[in-house]
Amino acid sequence: MSKKLFIQAISKFLLGFLLVAMLLFLSAGSLRFWNAWLLLAILYIPMFVAGLVMMVLNPSLLQKRLDAKESEKEQQSVIKWSALMFLLAFLLAGFSFRFNWMRLSPSVSYYASVVFLLAYGLYAEVLRENTYLARTIGVQEGQKVVDTGLYGIIRHPMYAATLLLFLSMGLVLGSLLSFIILLFYIPLIVKRIRNEEVVLEKYLKGYQDYQEKVRYRLIPFIW
Repeated sequence: MSKKLFIQAISKFLLGFLLVAMLLFLSAGSLRFWNAWLLLAILYIPMFVAGLVMMVLNPSLLQKRLDAKESEKEQQSVIKWSALMFLLAFLLAGFSFRFNWMRLSPSVSYYASVVFLLAYGLYAEVLRENTYLARTIGVQEGQKVVDTGLYGIIRHPMYAATLLLFLSMGLVLGSLLSFIILLFYIPLIVKRIRNEEVVLEKYLKGYQDYQEKVRYRLIPFIW
């Protein structure tokens, strides 16, 4: 285990936790925003455990997941718009709690939490199946096409998992407004996938054959 990697991972984890907590509780004007505590728990506890597992068993994968600097200009715009989307979604969730704007039933938040955790499990399985996964678009040295497991059903199971994660966030927070804002992740992820596949077709050997074998990108029988 690298001390540098440990410090980098813990720093990013704490910074992310504090940023999300500040956005939610400051906009809510209260620490009694129970939906925020629920989201923080189901988001960051599994993330912490997964980070520890990767740090011990596969530190190279953890390093790839920490590196978020995109070289593709199109992907840079996707990241910027995604950051704005999350900023608005978290702020609106807090304001919805403070001013009682279009609040959802607590039962919706509980059911959405189950979906969120199931999506987290799906995400973990994708990481187990594909050790080449990075947060940035590109082809690594010695990378091969993964076409088994979830990758035998859809070409981008990681994005399918994140789609479930992000769409359920607004519901966990009990805010219809946040859910509507997070729907904008759909066109953003479509744009990211289209650009990623251009790169993979060009630089990853066997990817075009894989596309013919597995027809659907994100949702079976739909797209």
